[in-house]
Amino acid sequence: MRTWLAVLVVAGMVGFSSCASTPKITREDASQQIDISGEWNDTDSQLVSAEMVKDSLLRPWVDDFVMAKRAKPRVIVGTVLNKSHEHINTETFVKDLERELTNSGRVKFVASKDQRDEVRAERADMAQNASAETAKSAGQEYAADYMLKGQINTIMDEAGKKALKYYQIELELIDTTTNEKVWIGQKKIKKLVERKTSKF
Repeated sequence: MRTWLAVLVVAGMVGFSSCASTPKITREDASQQIDISGEWNDTDSQLVSAEMVKDSLLRPWVDDFVMAKRAKPRVIVGTVLNKSHEHINTETFVKDLERELTNSGRVKFVASKDQRDEVRAERADMAQNASAETAKSAGQEYAADYMLKGQINTIMDEAGKKALKYYQIELELIDTTTNEKVWIGQKKIKKLVERKTSKF
């Protein structure tokens, strides 16, 4: 009897332990705005990239280039530095910027340095292994007319159970021929975070 009781107790403990360790998972619409920690997230990345790219494309540099060159300007995104207090995946932000620029139809987008290196390696392989009719020759790449660079900064203001997080995103568009800055954009975000405990 005691043996059976011990078995039941152990089985119950194992069952409770497995239930307690199983996370609850809810699938959400990817476009839904959800803030949990109050830190920089996918919503911030998407909204900031869309707003800043829209602002940049409304400025005179695009039309000036089209009138002078009779072609759409070619743009590349360079480094976006994270100078904030948080760990921010700037690569995701860069991809959001690339998507907004490309899908705008106002500019043409040039592949990044890593992507170009990979394509160049493929062309080198073609030169050795592909037929002459299908192989792509080197020296035919289009250079970028402008490079978009920037940084993300934060200011933290904390008191007790509240924290005010201030984000300032700076982007600059630079003419790759003259090094002139043809557009400077700035986006500010403020988040008031209230915790149940005073520890942040």
